[in-house]
Amino acid sequence: MPEPRYFTVAEANALLPTLKPLLAKLMERRALVSMTAQNLGGRLDEYFANIGGEEISDMTQDFAAIQTLIDEILSHGCILKDLNGGLIDFLSERDGRIVYLCWKYDEPEVQHYHELNAGFSGREPL
Repeated sequence: MPEPRYFTVAEANALLPTLKPLLAKLMERRALVSMTAQNLGGRLDEYFANIGGEEISDMTQDFAAIQTLIDEILSHGCILKDLNGGLIDFLSERDGRIVYLCWKYDEPEVQHYHELNAGFSGREPL
Protein backbone atom coordinates (compact mmCIF):
# COMPACT_ATOMS: atom_id res chain seq x y z
CA MET A 1 0.00 0.00 0.00
CA PRO A 2 1.49 3.36 -0.97
CA GLU A 3 2.13 6.07 1.56
CA PRO A 4 -0.57 8.74 1.66
CA ARG A 5 0.49 11.83 -0.22
CA TYR A 6 -0.31 15.47 0.30
CA PHE A 7 -2.92 17.11 -1.90
CA THR A 8 -4.01 20.61 -2.73
CA VAL A 9 -7.76 21.16 -3.01
CA ALA A 10 -7.37 21.34 -6.81
CA GLU A 11 -5.43 18.06 -6.90
CA ALA A 12 -8.02 16.30 -4.73
CA ASN A 13 -10.87 17.61 -6.89
CA ALA A 14 -9.05 16.55 -10.06
CA LEU A 15 -8.92 12.98 -8.72
CA LEU A 16 -12.66 12.76 -7.98
CA PRO A 17 -13.69 11.69 -11.52
CA THR A 18 -11.39 8.68 -11.05
CA LEU A 19 -12.39 7.93 -7.47
CA LYS A 20 -16.16 8.36 -7.72
CA PRO A 21 -16.84 5.37 -10.05
CA LEU A 22 -14.48 3.18 -8.01
CA LEU A 23 -16.27 4.16 -4.81
CA ALA A 24 -19.66 3.55 -6.44
CA LYS A 25 -18.61 0.02 -7.40
CA LEU A 26 -17.16 -0.53 -3.94
CA MET A 27 -20.35 0.53 -2.17
CA GLU A 28 -22.42 -1.61 -4.55
CA ARG A 29 -20.31 -4.71 -3.82
CA ARG A 30 -20.49 -4.01 -0.10
CA ALA A 31 -24.29 -3.85 -0.33
CA LEU A 32 -24.33 -7.20 -2.19
CA VAL A 33 -22.21 -8.84 0.51
CA SER A 34 -24.47 -7.42 3.21
CA MET A 35 -27.62 -8.72 1.49
CA THR A 36 -26.07 -12.16 0.95
CA ALA A 37 -25.01 -12.33 4.59
CA GLN A 38 -28.55 -11.43 5.67
CA ASN A 39 -29.99 -14.08 3.36
CA LEU A 40 -27.68 -16.70 4.83
CA GLY A 41 -28.68 -15.66 8.33
CA GLY A 42 -27.16 -17.59 11.19
CA ARG A 43 -25.69 -20.23 8.90
CA LEU A 44 -22.52 -18.12 8.62
CA ASP A 45 -22.07 -18.36 12.41
CA GLU A 46 -22.06 -22.15 12.39
CA TYR A 47 -18.34 -22.88 12.33
CA PHE A 48 -18.72 -26.53 11.39
CA ALA A 49 -21.48 -26.07 8.83
CA ASN A 50 -20.66 -27.07 5.32
CA ILE A 51 -22.36 -24.22 3.50
CA GLY A 52 -21.34 -23.77 -0.04
CA GLY A 53 -23.09 -23.11 -3.23
CA GLU A 54 -23.77 -20.13 -5.40
CA GLU A 55 -24.40 -17.58 -2.63
CA ILE A 56 -21.11 -18.30 -0.87
CA SER A 57 -19.25 -18.39 -4.18
CA ASP A 58 -20.73 -15.01 -5.15
CA MET A 59 -19.91 -13.59 -1.73
CA THR A 60 -16.30 -14.74 -2.05
CA GLN A 61 -16.03 -13.04 -5.44
CA ASP A 62 -17.58 -9.88 -3.99
CA PHE A 63 -15.02 -9.84 -1.17
CA ALA A 64 -12.20 -10.20 -3.69
CA ALA A 65 -13.64 -7.38 -5.81
CA ILE A 66 -14.01 -5.20 -2.70
CA GLN A 67 -10.34 -5.68 -1.84
CA THR A 68 -9.28 -4.90 -5.41
CA LEU A 69 -11.34 -1.70 -5.43
CA ILE A 70 -9.99 -0.62 -2.04
CA ASP A 71 -6.43 -1.21 -3.24
CA GLU A 72 -7.09 0.81 -6.38
CA ILE A 73 -8.55 3.73 -4.41
CA LEU A 74 -5.63 3.71 -1.97
CA SER A 75 -3.12 3.54 -4.83
CA HIS A 76 -3.94 7.21 -5.54
CA GLY A 77 -2.59 8.26 -2.13
CA CYS A 78 -5.90 9.12 -0.51
CA ILE A 79 -7.37 7.54 2.61
CA LEU A 80 -10.63 5.59 2.57
CA LYS A 81 -12.21 6.53 5.89
CA ASP A 82 -15.72 5.10 5.68
CA LEU A 83 -16.87 2.58 3.12
CA ASN A 84 -20.53 2.74 4.17
CA GLY A 85 -20.74 6.51 3.83
CA GLY A 86 -18.35 6.80 0.91
CA LEU A 87 -15.92 9.02 2.79
CA ILE A 88 -12.41 9.76 1.52
CA ASP A 89 -9.78 12.01 3.11
CA PHE A 90 -6.77 13.63 1.49
CA LEU A 91 -3.80 14.76 3.54
CA SER A 92 -3.16 18.45 3.02
CA GLU A 93 -1.52 21.48 4.56
CA ARG A 94 -3.65 24.41 5.64
CA ASP A 95 -2.30 27.47 7.41
CA GLY A 96 0.89 25.61 8.31
CA ARG A 97 -1.00 22.63 9.81
CA ILE A 98 -1.49 19.13 8.46
CA VAL A 99 -5.21 18.47 7.97
CA TYR A 100 -7.48 16.20 6.02
CA LEU A 101 -9.42 17.47 3.06
CA CYS A 102 -12.68 15.60 3.41
CA TRP A 103 -14.96 14.41 0.59
CA LYS A 104 -18.14 12.38 0.78
CA TYR A 105 -19.47 10.41 -2.19
CA ASP A 106 -22.61 12.52 -2.65
CA GLU A 107 -20.73 15.85 -2.67
CA PRO A 108 -19.85 17.49 -6.01
CA GLU A 109 -16.31 18.41 -4.91
CA VAL A 110 -14.02 18.71 -1.91
CA GLN A 111 -15.56 21.49 0.16
CA HIS A 112 -14.45 20.64 3.72
CA TYR A 113 -11.44 19.86 5.83
CA HIS A 114 -10.91 18.69 9.39
CA GLU A 115 -8.08 18.36 11.86
CA LEU A 116 -6.32 14.98 11.94
CA ASN A 117 -7.95 14.05 15.25
CA ALA A 118 -11.39 15.57 14.58
CA GLY A 119 -13.02 13.20 12.13
CA PHE A 120 -16.11 13.78 10.03
CA SER A 121 -18.02 15.53 12.83
CA GLY A 122 -15.29 18.16 13.00
CA ARG A 123 -15.52 19.18 9.37
CA GLU A 124 -15.14 22.84 8.53
CA PRO A 125 -15.85 24.54 5.20
CA LEU A 126 -12.80 25.41 3.13
